[in-house]
Amino acid sequence: MDQKKILSVCDHTLLLQGSTWEEIKGICDDAMRYETASVCIPPCYVKQAAEYMAGRIPVCTVIGFPNGNMTTATKVFETQDAVANGASEIDMVINIGMLKAGEYDYVLREINEIKEACDGRILKVIIETCLLTEEEKVKMCEIVNASNADFIKTSTGFSTAGATFEDVELFAKHMNPDKKIKAAGGISSLEDAEKFMSLGASRLGTSRVVKLVKGKNATGY
Repeated sequence: MDQKKILSVCDHTLLLQGSTWEEIKGICDDAMRYETASVCIPPCYVKQAAEYMAGRIPVCTVIGFPNGNMTTATKVFETQDAVANGASEIDMVINIGMLKAGEYDYVLREINEIKEACDGRILKVIIETCLLTEEEKVKMCEIVNASNADFIKTSTGFSTAGATFEDVELFAKHMNPDKKIKAAGGISSLEDAEKFMSLGASRLGTSRVVKLVKGKNATGY
């Protein structure tokens, strides 16, 4: 698989707490140069990035990030604000505690309320696989299948581990054909990126792939 194909499915990501506008501007420049699927950036930079790129590359941002245990109303407001500022895609973190408590209706309802606030934009549901049992991962596949969301996503990249081949294989077995899969966190080589794609991921959340293509040291998310 050629590099251009891999880059075309990458959400070029910078979500570190100390990220400055100059750094965000740099990944926007890279995204436009390498034609990535989107840039995935903190909400505070969405408006600047959307104006700077002027529609050339979609702007993705994160909601309820990274812990997911805000109120639904807070997450809905975050989403509405991001959309108003020019976000084209939203990646939300589920309420993991509610999932573990068996409050499945709560988790589904929250996803759908956030999707409604997206106003037609793409919604990716981050389930933080490293904190879940296999049974809980399968349950989240069922919930996302039943929801109006567009993607299930492995990880925030800010917990104990990121995407694994096994989790993407599990998703591929349990997700409906109309739902897509995003692998994120710890994708450290072009070979790994290609394997995630071969297993069923149609998006990759990563800061490393562009660095690798540029010949730089591949550190980060």
